[in-house]
Amino acid sequence: MSQQAGYSPNFKRPAEIMRMRRKRARSEAGVFSSPSGQGSTGSPGPSDASPGCVRPFSPGPLFNTQNRSGGGVKRRNPFANIENTYSPKKKFLIYNDDGNAEAAAQTEKSPEKEGEEDASTKSEGPGVLPFSSRLTEVEKQERQSISNKKCLTFSEDDSLFEEEEEDVKSPLLKSPQAIAPASIAPPVCTEYPADWSLKTRLLFTSPLSLSWSEHPKAQEQALGLSQHCRAQFSPLPHSLQDPKSCSELRCAFQQSLAYWQHPSLPWISLFPRINAERSFTGKSTPWAQDTTLQQSLMSEWSVSVSSLYSLLKARLCPYFYVCSYQFTVLFRAAGLGGSSSISALISPTTRGLREAMKAEGIEFSLPLVEERRKSREQHNLTVHQGEEEEQKEKAQESSELKEGEDCQAGDEGDNGGYNDDDEDGSFSWLKEMGVQDKIKKPDNILIQLRKEGNAVSLDHKPESVVCVEGSHTFTLINFLINCKSLVAAAGSQAGLPPTLLAPVAFRGATMHTLKARSVNVKSQVGSTYQNISSLEITGPILPSSLHTVTTLLRSAQKGNFSGTLYTHAPTAVMNTPTTKEQQGPGGSVDLSGFGLQPASIQQLQQPSSLGKTALTHINMNNYSYTWKN
Repeated sequence: MSQQAGYSPNFKRPAEIMRMRRKRARSEAGVFSSPSGQGSTGSPGPSDASPGCVRPFSPGPLFNTQNRSGGGVKRRNPFANIENTYSPKKKFLIYNDDGNAEAAAQTEKSPEKEGEEDASTKSEGPGVLPFSSRLTEVEKQERQSISNKKCLTFSEDDSLFEEEEEDVKSPLLKSPQAIAPASIAPPVCTEYPADWSLKTRLLFTSPLSLSWSEHPKAQEQALGLSQHCRAQFSPLPHSLQDPKSCSELRCAFQQSLAYWQHPSLPWISLFPRINAERSFTGKSTPWAQDTTLQQSLMSEWSVSVSSLYSLLKARLCPYFYVCSYQFTVLFRAAGLGGSSSISALISPTTRGLREAMKAEGIEFSLPLVEERRKSREQHNLTVHQGEEEEQKEKAQESSELKEGEDCQAGDEGDNGGYNDDDEDGSFSWLKEMGVQDKIKKPDNILIQLRKEGNAVSLDHKPESVVCVEGSHTFTLINFLINCKSLVAAAGSQAGLPPTLLAPVAFRGATMHTLKARSVNVKSQVGSTYQNISSLEITGPILPSSLHTVTTLLRSAQKGNFSGTLYTHAPTAVMNTPTTKEQQGPGGSVDLSGFGLQPASIQQLQQPSSLGKTALTHINMNNYSYTWKN
């Protein structure tokens, strides 16, 4: 056979290699299957028809394929190359059935095997080194470590290897079919994160009918309002077979729609108040020009807000909102939102309002500004730590040199106690030219305004949210009662006190109910139309009302519904976590007097995880929640 370019010299004598392999197969019984037919006679002729006579992993044409008596023609291995055409004895480590490596036994070789190995080495040609000498020490250690775990055996066609795992039982080594489906099933999420923003509209859809939510009977409506006032909650089963005939479900739904508000003017919608001039235009506002009426409204409002704070401090009211024409304030009782004390969030704010709060001695923080500053400082420390150290050293050296020059020059260039270091040497060139006395430098007022430019730029933005905690919330209540800018002095809302919203009754409050409407529509899914039932709820939707409604839908719709949530934009930032050290959910605070469902209290206890965003979509599929914000 003519030699092909690039092939190993060991292909010159294939008959000698076949003879050596048959000898090795007889001496290592139990590892290889004995050849059949003429191969067992040890004849090196080309008439051998055993599958073992075909060299595995051979990239070139097969030898003796014309005289093979076996069924079919063995094809070449497409993944083989010229570099892995060494004999199996030198390329693979063969192990016995008991897992002991034969390589260890080969250290004590018989003279006969040594002669055979020398012959095979010589047959490879003078320029080819033995395969064992080509292995590095690292490769030998890797093969020895593999030998302790795997047992390699030939298959019937002598071209594939079967690996028998002995000690390795890691699930990562198993095939994907061997892993149980339960281990890769998606986790079931039975709750969505607490959302402290106010919603203006909810739109729920479900493949099952939602007609049970409308047209309640008079008795069901009265019972639902009574249960709301008495804070009584009737348990519902996990899944309802016929929601329309379930009177407890309809009563609970009417109970979840109730909320308390002050003041109450039937001909005017008092929520939302920010950017709501159109809703007041053309309406009767008799207090706008009557100072006595304005004072009476503000006096009643002061009593109501004081009553709310007293209920909040006694843990009889979980939270309440103060909605003015400029900003919204959320007061939360101790134990909610992960905070161990009473907290208040104000958004949006202006520099004038913050300065007025400072003047009254109210301590507050800007959580989003502090969080952004901390993250920026941490990033600078981790990324530019080395560069900052070098810059500090250079700045220190330059400052020392400059101080020496200034000492020699004297104090001739000083100007009325003004510190040039505040401007970082930006006017040093005037001194060099000798005209520093003729140029008017910026005074302290301009410098102060420049420093406060960043604070002014936060006005009316989500980053301007203010957090007040602890005893300073009481000072904040007094500040709001006496703040003249809390009530608009002109415009359509002139003289009207802010709107108070709470989930429980308080002094001077009026009970209101959210508006609910159910509609059946057809939605196109692919090429077909499916009946979809929708439920729309409008009004000032409090966080506890949202959770109660979704809890009822879970039972009535058998765990399959989706909802779109429309957020009052200025209150989306109310999910910002407080700055003080937070306690775990539960704690040692008794929250049973809040008048809410235990499940709602448990949800509102969790620290907020939404940041300055709010929930926009909720989807429940097979009793598992997913959401978007």
